[in-house]
Amino acid sequence: MDQSNRYVDLTLKEEDLIAGQNHILVAYTMQPVTGYGYMETAAHVAAESSTGTNVEVSTTDDFTKDLDAMVYEIDEVEGIIKIAYPFDLFDRNNIDGKTMVVSFLTLAIGNNQGMGDVANLQMFDFWVPDTKLHLFDGPSVDISHMWKLLGRPRKNGGYIAGTIIKPKLGLRPEPFAEAAYQFWLGGDFIKNDEPQGNQVFCPMKKVIPMVVDSMKRAQDETGEAKLFSANITADDYHEMCYRADFVLEAFGEFAPHVAFLVDGYVGGPGMVTTARRNYPSQYLHYHRAGHGAVTSPSSKRGYTAYILAKLSRLMGASGIHVGTMGFGKMEGGNDDNIIAYMIERDECQGPVYYQKWEGMKPVTPIISGGMNALRLPAFFENLGHGNLINTAGGGSYGHIDSPAAGAISLRQAFDCWTQGADPIEYAKEHKEFARAFESFPGDADMLYPGWREKLGVHK
Repeated sequence: MDQSNRYVDLTLKEEDLIAGQNHILVAYTMQPVTGYGYMETAAHVAAESSTGTNVEVSTTDDFTKDLDAMVYEIDEVEGIIKIAYPFDLFDRNNIDGKTMVVSFLTLAIGNNQGMGDVANLQMFDFWVPDTKLHLFDGPSVDISHMWKLLGRPRKNGGYIAGTIIKPKLGLRPEPFAEAAYQFWLGGDFIKNDEPQGNQVFCPMKKVIPMVVDSMKRAQDETGEAKLFSANITADDYHEMCYRADFVLEAFGEFAPHVAFLVDGYVGGPGMVTTARRNYPSQYLHYHRAGHGAVTSPSSKRGYTAYILAKLSRLMGASGIHVGTMGFGKMEGGNDDNIIAYMIERDECQGPVYYQKWEGMKPVTPIISGGMNALRLPAFFENLGHGNLINTAGGGSYGHIDSPAAGAISLRQAFDCWTQGADPIEYAKEHKEFARAFESFPGDADMLYPGWREKLGVHK
């Protein structure tokens, strides 16, 4: 059934919708199934994700029609449609009147993704009215909290050298805690890898107190504060809170040094909100485990990694993994820096919409996946800054000398870029960075041809 006479209005102007502040605007790439019209299918998408279905129903009244999502722009050549969703469509909390990210997703990528006339449909940008941002939680803690703990300026505090305990599974409590201690002798931040929790061979109640001891010893030895991101992901609200409470009690006076890691994609917005609302003093570390099943650049449905990151700011994450922008092992390219810019700046031009955040706290880009000291200078150059957390697992534990040396090499990579130095010349005066060339010779050969002769390495 063609519903374009109800759910399409191409006379609507985007600038007027933005000025009105009463809609969430969404841009999709869309391709109908062969045999279906473009406008007809676009109308069906709007109907299915708001007030309609595939037939006329007797219960619709004039008030209902005021809540229709409207297709306001169609570009068949580029395969793009834009839909305006009335803000009142979205579910509100009973307890405080705030809106829900889960409700937005239920409508904007709900049944419309699986309709028989839609071949491909992917959300690639959205805009939230400035005047409605207060209805979302937003972050309670940002990277300035960590910079303060590390004794740095609260603004532009710079690079936080982090790692992931490797191997991601298989270490018992003693070697796990020792691996943490060895990295902390040179670095700042350690996160649980996303599967690490309470396995029978490494129970949380045994390993966490050992990690606390490792942190204290490393802090005493280095005279520097250290940070730990503990995985509290669980299916059940009560289990999440139990894990969080146990971790905070174990760390005691160093509880402010603890972030809570949540697998926010597989766990969903409710899991992120549970952590955000129950532990507003803790840095909330959003891990994207599983997101590539939907957000891969090769995907034609769902939504993009950019959308996932932008949503994390509304939910209240303090930091989210954003990939490596083509410089590590993960999918993506240099232009993924827009993901970082959108979550860390107070206003930013996205792929379609210019989003103002009206003072909502920023979300830290967390860089992870195949990074090491040799890859970092070019990464920083592409991004334009180093105000982020980098969790380099192999880049630390794969260093030829030690995890501490690997951590120091990461810090030196940031210093090298900050100075605008040539990495080969910088390496001649910085041992840990120089040894990274020998630790990762494949990357060294690719990124710095002739490095062996220049650094006097003959093996």
